[in-house]
Amino acid sequence: MGLQRIDRRDLWKTKALALQLRLRERFRVGVAVDRHRDCRSVLADRYFSSTVRRWLHRFRDFRVDSLPSSSAFYRKRVSKDFVAEDDSVMFRMLQAVAVPLIGNVCHVFMNGLNRVQVYGLEKLHDALLNRPKDKPLITISNHVASMDDPLVIASLLPPRVLLDAHNLRWTLCATDRCFRNPVTSGFFRSVKVLPVSRGDGIYQQGMDMAISKLNRGGWVHIFPEGSRSRDGGKTVRSPKRGVGRLVLDTDNTPMVLPFVHTGMQDVMPIGANFPRIGKTVTVLVGDPINFDDLLNEEVSKDVSRGKLYDAVALRIGKRLHELKVQVDRLALEQSAQLQNHLVQRAEKAAYILHQVDWDSFGLGSHDMEVDSMQRGPSPQPNPKVPHQEVSASDRYFRMEFSSFECGFASRMRSYMDPTELMGFAARGLYANYRPRNSSVSNASPLRVWKQFLEDNLLRHWNTC
Repeated sequence: MGLQRIDRRDLWKTKALALQLRLRERFRVGVAVDRHRDCRSVLADRYFSSTVRRWLHRFRDFRVDSLPSSSAFYRKRVSKDFVAEDDSVMFRMLQAVAVPLIGNVCHVFMNGLNRVQVYGLEKLHDALLNRPKDKPLITISNHVASMDDPLVIASLLPPRVLLDAHNLRWTLCATDRCFRNPVTSGFFRSVKVLPVSRGDGIYQQGMDMAISKLNRGGWVHIFPEGSRSRDGGKTVRSPKRGVGRLVLDTDNTPMVLPFVHTGMQDVMPIGANFPRIGKTVTVLVGDPINFDDLLNEEVSKDVSRGKLYDAVALRIGKRLHELKVQVDRLALEQSAQLQNHLVQRAEKAAYILHQVDWDSFGLGSHDMEVDSMQRGPSPQPNPKVPHQEVSASDRYFRMEFSSFECGFASRMRSYMDPTELMGFAARGLYANYRPRNSSVSNASPLRVWKQFLEDNLLRHWNTC
């Protein structure tokens, strides 16, 4: 019995060794085959696997970000010294020069070459100048044109505030628009613009940089819509969730000040390369938005972070919609008042010109000829009614100004431009003294006035 057991053990050992040898030989063959594979196929497999893995990660991030609320949202702490590169001496020097220069140029452009009507400006100035030192400030507004910032921001600030580059705003801009190459990246960073990447979520580096500026008590201006309006500023789109993170993830609760503007679609239309002049922009600054109830709800009811972000964005969007309705109504009223004011000024100027004795300028006879041609033959005088002499001033004073059939009124309305009116008066003055064969109809006003003075006044002074 013992010998049989030993033989069986040896038999199993030999079988196991034979199986091990077979597996080893097969493994060696596989290795040899793998060594002779084409390197191109290996590289292709690696590229394909990495591409699939990358797209899977993107789909997962997109799915997480698209959810209305998720446990993936959390409060990400950001230190005050998150990015030390922007605090270097070189960037401070560039900001100290570029920010005041561009800000004052935009201020002069908007208030000098255009017209800006602001309602509630004292609220913005009080938030900038009188808030506590460590109190961060977030200003939000609708996004109509590509140059809303800096044109609108600069028009709201006095020049003395624009000279202080350290306390001026930081803003966010997409990397595919403002940071395409090293030149544009250096320029926008020197004017206090932070880069954000579209589709990278609310926990990307650009958002962390903005929160770091707020933790220092700085001022950040953002456009909650995320991009420009697609309908020329007629409506305000729903804000993005990132604005909720800026409000809730800072160390100190910031002051959130909204304002809405209209008219920038005329200053910088879609597709225009340069801003236009002679336009009117209306800005309405609202009251600060309070979020204390949402912060208390987070502590007491343990609400998810994603729902709080959505609640903050919803409240901001509601306030912007309310201000948008008000600013549109103010813009219409302002346009109507401006139109009435221009009409009143034109009528007042016409009334003053109506009192002038144009006979002394040599224009009375011509006007009477035009009146007679437009009105037709004059009626025959009634012999029973005694004829009364009327002076020239009374005749022009009693002319019916509102009638467009009058020759004087038609001519006056056609020469309401100051330059043309001066030329018209100059030609009238020179009409009585010019030779019969000369013409001044095509001469400039300055030349006619000079000729009039040389032919009349200077000649009399020389003979005296």
